[in-house]
Amino acid sequence: MLLKNVFDDNKIVQEIYNNDRFKRYTMFVVGVLLQALAFNIFILPSKMTFGVSGLAVILNGSFHFTPSVVIFIANILLIAASLIFLGKTSTGRTVLGSLLYPLFVQLTVPLVSMIDLGSTESVIIALSGAVVNGVGSGFCFKAGFTSGGSDVMKQIVAKYGKKSMGQATIYVEGVIVSIGLFFFGWQAFIYSILSIAVISYLTDKVILGISEYKTFQIITDKEKEVKQFILNQIHHGVTVINVEGGFSGHNKKILLCTIPSKEYFLFKEGVHMVDKKAFFIVTDTYEVKGGK
Repeated sequence: MLLKNVFDDNKIVQEIYNNDRFKRYTMFVVGVLLQALAFNIFILPSKMTFGVSGLAVILNGSFHFTPSVVIFIANILLIAASLIFLGKTSTGRTVLGSLLYPLFVQLTVPLVSMIDLGSTESVIIALSGAVVNGVGSGFCFKAGFTSGGSDVMKQIVAKYGKKSMGQATIYVEGVIVSIGLFFFGWQAFIYSILSIAVISYLTDKVILGISEYKTFQIITDKEKEVKQFILNQIHHGVTVINVEGGFSGHNKKILLCTIPSKEYFLFKEGVHMVDKKAFFIVTDTYEVKGGK
């Protein structure tokens, strides 16, 4: 009796993260290192408050708590929250970064004394920190990881508040920068807002393009398997459109799916794993409304 091959979309995710491990982990480590350097050299001195690092800046400036310890404790709590609210798969991509980032923050502290910014304008220092942090964040996401922190909070707000990632980011970061306004005043508040904008732009730029979302149009002979992967592993809706080949005249189907730019790596590699001959077009999408 012949056994029918069963498509297992869980294996696709495992294979994606097993491919090019050295390249991906190198990019990830460099990304986390850049974020740690940006924090110690630019963000902490400028008292910019965004993300979990912002909470560390507030507690350091007001109560002299060690930033790396604050970040570590906060990340541990967020890992636990991620396990409860987001599940093992999503949490697995944040654990390493959540532990490595506070370690790098502590290890790079001695470098601060070696870099004399002198009389550099404070706005230049703030923007420089945003640039370095944004590039580092982009490297992490492009490698398929995150450095943890507020990204977990944003995912939870997006999932249970039925919000887009863009809206969730506004809510989470809005609360943190508002707390910073109370402790450090308007200049630090304005610098924090500018930095969030710069970091978001550069993160997406490093991953691919400048938009918050990417829309995939996929033509594949393995429609059911690709659709299963998108629904079960990426957790996004997909629209099936009937089309006709202009040259062949054969009936085909296009799978249409819009995803956040930060999920581009997993989506692209997953489709390629399911069907190496799949043809797809990726376009920048600047606004998404409706749906669930």
